[in-house]
Amino acid sequence: MKTKKLITNTACHILLAVLSVIWVLPIFYVILTSFRKEGGSYKSYIWPRGFTLDNYINLFNGNSSINFTRWFTNTFVIAIFSTILSAFFVLCVSYVMSRLRFKMRKKFMNIALILGMFPGFMSMIAVYYILKGLGLLETGVLKQVSLVLVYSGGAGLGFYMAKGFFDTIPKSIDEAAYIDGATKWDTFIRITIPLSKPIITYTLITTFMGPWVDYIFAKVIMGNETPYYTIAIGLWTMLEQEFVEYYYTQFYAGCVIISIPIAILFLLTQKCYVEGVSGAVKG
Repeated sequence: MKTKKLITNTACHILLAVLSVIWVLPIFYVILTSFRKEGGSYKSYIWPRGFTLDNYINLFNGNSSINFTRWFTNTFVIAIFSTILSAFFVLCVSYVMSRLRFKMRKKFMNIALILGMFPGFMSMIAVYYILKGLGLLETGVLKQVSLVLVYSGGAGLGFYMAKGFFDTIPKSIDEAAYIDGATKWDTFIRITIPLSKPIITYTLITTFMGPWVDYIFAKVIMGNETPYYTIAIGLWTMLEQEFVEYYYTQFYAGCVIISIPIAILFLLTQKCYVEGVSGAVKG
């Protein structure tokens, strides 16, 4: 039995090692290429012949066609506002669905579940013409506002995860707060939210990731407004035929840079995942 267990453990370790290499290799290639000194796109080798920081330096010294600094700022601003609004909508809708009972509640939840099964790009053209009819596509700034509205507008439908978490918080806490004279809003803000750090963290990360990496809808909205591009559109522009030979290694440097805010966000919020609601109810 010990021999069989040892063989099983060894096989598992080998499998995990192989999977780790498969997962890490593309990331390793991106980082290596971002420091590659040789220009041009495709190379028959992985390890660069020389290393340089010029790809990162030139990325922030771009010309009018490739303005990475402005694209990064555009994306960051859009992502921040979208995250704040989306998190507010998701948490509010989740709390209502978890704590309140009203007519059509279950039907609304079923409709939200069905709508959530369809990819968002199916409504892309309809949303585009609605925004155009409202005059929100006239200027680059209005297009950025439109992106924030679209990213946050449909966030409320993704309430199921947060609702499931709110369901685990004992309702006796709410009842004790009502007895002390708290309103539902006071209970939500002062009691439920402080006990919900894990789901708030999850909501903030997921709502931030959407605008940060979205390309399709941002491209539809922005069109040819190059100064107002988001980072995803900008990086894709660097791979177009007229730019790829010159900006290929800078593209990889941009990929590394845009991963930094997400990594920082995860590092700052990871401890919230393990925090529970134990000790919330007083004896």
